[in-house]
Amino acid sequence: MRQEKGLQNIIIVVLSVAVLAMSVGFAVYAQQLNVNGTATFSAAKWDVHFDTSTFSETSVIKASSKTVGNTAITYSVTLPSPGDEYSFTVNAKNFGTIDAALEGITLSGLTAAQQKYISYTVNYNGTDYDETTDGLAEDLLVDDSHPMTVTVAYLLPDEASDLPATDVEVNLTVALDYITVD
Repeated sequence: MRQEKGLQNIIIVVLSVAVLAMSVGFAVYAQQLNVNGTATFSAAKWDVHFDTSTFSETSVIKASSKTVGNTAITYSVTLPSPGDEYSFTVNAKNFGTIDAALEGITLSGLTAAQQKYISYTVNYNGTDYDETTDGLAEDLLVDDSHPMTVTVAYLLPDEASDLPATDVEVNLTVALDYITVD
């Protein structure tokens, strides 16, 4: 029994030494790597608006009054005779730090009767629009700009009875809907 107890003590010592040797061996072969850094993020800015310095009236007839702002342009013009038209061009520009896309153009203000003698169109970046359009994907990237020409024309309709009998004032609107680019 004494011999068994001695054998047990030897086994316990040998196992303890083995565990200690494995622990030291593991510590020798274990290594931790670290990466440290600093990142600075600038403020993001959504800023799509008209570049007012690019506004120009591109027709013979000029507006009697106009206001050219960053996000709105208003004008007042008189077209005295069929065949007369008024147009202007201005750039839409992305002054921000987030890419944008033109998602839709909304044209409003004309009744069905007025559409017989009034043409209201927008040419945006080389494409003509004469009605509300959704689902566009016209990118306007950071620092990029696209020209837009708005034209209102007094047309000679097929039927003389479609011409207005009295002066008509029409409030026309173009809305450009921009979204962020994914």
